Amino acid sequence: MLDIKDFSIFENHSSFDFKGLLLKILSYWKWFLVSLIIAFTIAYQVNIRKEKVYGMQTLISIKEESNPFFTSNTSLVFNWGGISDQVNGITTILQSRSHNELVVDKLQYYIDYLTMGKYNLIDSYGEVPFYVDIDKSRGQLANTLIKIKFVSENVYEIHIPFESNSVSLINYSENSYSNTAVQPIEFVKRYKVGEQISLPFLNWKLQINDNPGSYKGNEYFVRFNDFDGTVSRYRGINVGADDKGGSILTLSMQGTNKARLVEYLNSTVKMLIKIQLDAKNQFATNTIKFIDSTLVAMESQLKQTGNELKSFRKDKNIYEIEGGGTKVADKMLDFDVEKDQVTRKITYYNSLKAYLNNSVDYSRLPAPSVAGIEDPNIVANISKLIALSTQRSEMAYAVKSDKIFKDFDNQMQAVKSVLLENIASAKSSLLYDLSLVNAKLGEAESTAKRLPEEQQELLKIKRKYDLNDNIYTTFLQKRNEAEIVKASNLSDIHFIDPAKDIGGGLVGPKTSVNYILALFLGVLIPLFFILAIFFINNSIQNTEDVTKLSQIPIIGIIGVNKEGVNLAVFEKPKSALSEAFRAIRSSLQFLYKKQQVTGSKTLMITSSISGEGKTFCSINIATVFALSEKKTVIVGLDLRKPRLADEFNLTNKTGVVNYLIKQNSLEEITNSTKVPNLDVILSGPIPPNPSELILSDAMRELIDELKQKYDYIILDTPPVGLVSDALELSQYSDVTLYIVRQNYTKKDMITLLNTRVKRGELNNASIVLNGYENKAKYGSTYGYGYGNYSNGYLDEEKKPNSVKAFLNKLTKK
Repeated sequence: MLDIKDFSIFENHSSFDFKGLLLKILSYWKWFLVSLIIAFTIAYQVNIRKEKVYGMQTLISIKEESNPFFTSNTSLVFNWGGISDQVNGITTILQSRSHNELVVDKLQYYIDYLTMGKYNLIDSYGEVPFYVDIDKSRGQLANTLIKIKFVSENVYEIHIPFESNSVSLINYSENSYSNTAVQPIEFVKRYKVGEQISLPFLNWKLQINDNPGSYKGNEYFVRFNDFDGTVSRYRGINVGADDKGGSILTLSMQGTNKARLVEYLNSTVKMLIKIQLDAKNQFATNTIKFIDSTLVAMESQLKQTGNELKSFRKDKNIYEIEGGGTKVADKMLDFDVEKDQVTRKITYYNSLKAYLNNSVDYSRLPAPSVAGIEDPNIVANISKLIALSTQRSEMAYAVKSDKIFKDFDNQMQAVKSVLLENIASAKSSLLYDLSLVNAKLGEAESTAKRLPEEQQELLKIKRKYDLNDNIYTTFLQKRNEAEIVKASNLSDIHFIDPAKDIGGGLVGPKTSVNYILALFLGVLIPLFFILAIFFINNSIQNTEDVTKLSQIPIIGIIGVNKEGVNLAVFEKPKSALSEAFRAIRSSLQFLYKKQQVTGSKTLMITSSISGEGKTFCSINIATVFALSEKKTVIVGLDLRKPRLADEFNLTNKTGVVNYLIKQNSLEEITNSTKVPNLDVILSGPIPPNPSELILSDAMRELIDELKQKYDYIILDTPPVGLVSDALELSQYSDVTLYIVRQNYTKKDMITLLNTRVKRGELNNASIVLNGYENKAKYGSTYGYGYGNYSNGYLDEEKKPNSVKAFLNKLTKK
């Protein structure tokens, strides 16, 4: 039972009894015990159902590797912007959606391989004896468990429980969803290992791994998950810089399957190395593509001019024809080659200018070396532009900040502006060189016109052939240079410690945290309810509540009646409950003496409402007076709702009402009881006008007649909070006892009592606290009296101490 006194910390006291408060809180130990048992049971069940969480990591370094075959002539250089920029870029790439899409797609981590554990499904990737080779271009059953049972080593059985008429399919090649109709039954069918399955909802080949072990009769589960959802989970990879060096990165992940973590960490680094190396080879790759397309055209022209030269030499003395024009031909070839070089540079600049003005993706620009351009400003700016364009395209999948993109765009615009100025300056110089070459070539052509006609024709054909052959040879040389550079490029990313399962790595679940949480909740939840009850409970709980609300003295405290009999004093005269009523008797005698009441004494017992123990107290107070050899009578004056007859096993046929209406005499309405010296007068039949009868002169005559016959007259009256009968009877009483019941009487009723006393409606009023229980403070069943010091004096039934008995048994063993 809640005792508001337990929360005395909230009251305004001059001193605080912490020990008392602690003992009072401990009185509700059953609440806390039950709460703690429930909380720890839940924590235990949660802990045993949680899968173990492991942490794996890999260590990589970033070191800018220079190409040992790079020379100033190749001009095939690619720079990511230094180590610092590479670290930031790598961190972004590793957590980007596009990068993780590539890794997840390569490893097919959207497929779950599961086994049934004791409490739930367990991710058994790397432990199952098989894998499924799916057809990505066709739909697979999405987000549904597919049970696989191996009937034999080469035959397996598929179980799919369909619950509706349609199922969702996922197409991994297009990353799209669709639906297909099925029958709402369990699909069961057998297939051979390696057999192609082509169903509307499933398309795969199941293959057995190397060294699968024993798997006949075992059951496994396969599930196809959402591709984007799977990628989102793996984007949570943690990338941290090592304190010892800014160019060293630690990649770590946590999960329930170590094999998955190890393979993913190593694969994501390998994918990063490939991406970085491809970007580093971008110049070489673009150059090779450009040269390959040019060589195709040049090869056709070279073949055509070769055929012309062959046709011309047929049936002619070629040595006589060549003899006179060899010097002129060599001179013209030199001028043609020089002119081709200048023209090629101008053409490259024109194409580059048009590309810069009309495109926004500069990652496919060919190297300037394909046109023989070695201007360091142009080479460096093109390299920087390609690097910025590549970085921007990579960050587009991971970064959503417009400011970062604007910064990249501003940098590329600045580089592009400088590059356009470089192009304009270089072109003006080349146009001047071209005019000089054309002048020299014109002089050589004039000299050639003086030669014989056949020599001129041969010179013309050979000149074209030699030029094409020279250009073809030059492009082949440039292509070889690009291939060498591409083959010899090294990635800037290197493994220091690849991820590896060497045992351990367990990081969770943290079961101790759950048990600590259970401890806190197990204590706080009942405490919260106790506080809640305190704030919403408006009933009297202890003597402090009464003394704070009223100046009326408390004459006694009655404990809880656990015997089940209302004649508690008579049935258990040595009980603590009996002693409580004897204490009230002593206090009443003091009050009578103080008021100088002699002869017969009257006592009116009332309360606020019905159910507060008014009749119970009347009977037992009367009993203690009777047992002290005083002639005592209880008068049942609750004419509206009489209960006194039931307590003495009497019939309420005649009583006070019969006397007041002059129907019976006092002797006729008086009933003797089994308690010596105690008589009882019942209320009698319920009258239509109880208030009028109480106000009649017959009531005074009844009291006067009782005073002549009895030492103590106990008036059991109706509650004053409901009717006014008790107020009318107050004039006949020497002392009034107002019964207040713990955890039942409302505090507002005490305020009403104060008003009654202040108006003089109740005489010599005192309060009795009934049904009081405070186990924490006193250690007894109702807590007002002697506690453990009552042994041998109070006749209380001792309850066996189960804990003590258990300890005794252990000692005996």
